[in-house]
Amino acid sequence: MRVLGLLGGMSWESTAIYYRLLNEGVRARKGGLHSAPLLLWSPDFAPIADRQCEDDWSALAEQLGRAGQHLKRSGAEALLICSNTMHCLHEAIELATGVPTLHIADATGEALQRAGRKHPALLATRFTMEGTFYAQRLRDLFGITAMIPDEDARSGIHRIIYEELCRGVIRDESRAYYRDVIKQMKAEGADSVILGCTEITMLVTQDDTDLPVFDTTALHAEAGVSWMLA
Repeated sequence: MRVLGLLGGMSWESTAIYYRLLNEGVRARKGGLHSAPLLLWSPDFAPIADRQCEDDWSALAEQLGRAGQHLKRSGAEALLICSNTMHCLHEAIELATGVPTLHIADATGEALQRAGRKHPALLATRFTMEGTFYAQRLRDLFGITAMIPDEDARSGIHRIIYEELCRGVIRDESRAYYRDVIKQMKAEGADSVILGCTEITMLVTQDDTDLPVFDTTALHAEAGVSWMLA
C-alpha cells in the first residue's frame, strides 16, 4: 500500500472520522489485520479559524504548504486535505509539496455523476458556499450546478458548523434547522444534497431527507482508500 498524508485538524472532530473511515476501508478491502498507512498533521485549529475570518488565506497557504512538505519528507506519497473549505488552497498546497493532493470535490462530483444528479444543494461553510473554488470545479469538470442557500440560511449553517459541530456539540434543533433548509432547497429544484463541510456528517444523514445525500467526508475517504490500494 502507498502512504497517504492527512492535512487534518480543521477541525479534529471530522479528522477523527476520516481516520476511522480510511482504516475501515482498508480492512474491508484487504481483510485480516490490515490497516491504513497514514501520516497525520493536526494543528491548533483556533489560529487557523481566526485567519479564515480575517481572509488571510496567503498565511494559511504557507502554513499548510509547509505541513505538506513535512508529510512528504516523512514518506507521504499523496495528500488529503481533511476539510472542504481548505480546498480553496488546493493548488497552492499541491504546488508547494509536489505530490498529488486528492480533491474532495472530484470525489463528490464523480459520485453525483454516477447517480445522475445535476442540481445538488450545497451545505457548507460560508467560505465554501460563497466562494467559486468548489462550485466552479463541480461545474467545469462534471457539469454539475450546485445550488446555494439564501443569505439567512448560509449564516445559520455556518454558525452551527463553527459554534457547535467543530466543538463536538450536536443539537436536535440544529438538525431540524438543516432539515428545513434542505426542504426549502428541494422546493427550489435541488435534486440532491452535498454535505459540503466535513463536520456536517456528524449532524445530517440520509435519514433526514428523501433527497440523495452525498457525504463528502465519506466520499473523500473512499477515494483515499482507492489511492492507497491502487
